[in-house]
Amino acid sequence: MKIWDWGFGSVDRRLDSGAVPSTMAGMATTYEKLRADIVTAMKARDAGTLMVLRTADAAIQRAAMDGGKPLDEALVVATLRKAVKNLTDAKAEFSRGGRTDLVTANETEIRLLVKYLPAGLDAARLEALVVEVIKATGAQSKKDMGKVIGALKQRPEAPLIDFGAVSKIVQAKLPPEIRAVEKPAQKVESGKEIPESGIQSPTPPA
Repeated sequence: MKIWDWGFGSVDRRLDSGAVPSTMAGMATTYEKLRADIVTAMKARDAGTLMVLRTADAAIQRAAMDGGKPLDEALVVATLRKAVKNLTDAKAEFSRGGRTDLVTANETEIRLLVKYLPAGLDAARLEALVVEVIKATGAQSKKDMGKVIGALKQRPEAPLIDFGAVSKIVQAKLPPEIRAVEKPAQKVESGKEIPESGIQSPTPPA
């Protein structure tokens, strides 16, 4: 069983019948290439490649339908990037378990999918972009991390960003949340205030 074969059989059968979901109205270049490669794999009777690409295709459509989003470049890239991450994580687990057969299978799937991903931003540019967005959003601590990530997703460079990696950069750039230290409550006994040290001053003689 493939690590990200998420059971999109009904969607896949609809594709084979030629039906096109409404979310495809503005097909992106990456998606068009994926669909063209599916046709090529079908004609070549390349069952292995066909299965991987169909699963990716179905995952993209389901992401669009579940999120009520247009099937655009950002969604396609995000879905494929997530699939590659899942496969990479699974490969590491299989490797630790000595399952070389599954490691090889996952490596093949990863190679087929990464060619659809755009070249990511280099480390220096990504870090500079994070710093820029932190300044623009006025983020002060890690509690503002969601604000920074949300702003990054609105940037034109968003399709080129690996948000798994960028989250770590944002965490490193933002200081931890500073919590106010509460002073211990002062005790009152018989109408007399006791200092925070807990030592009561002697009562002066009458």
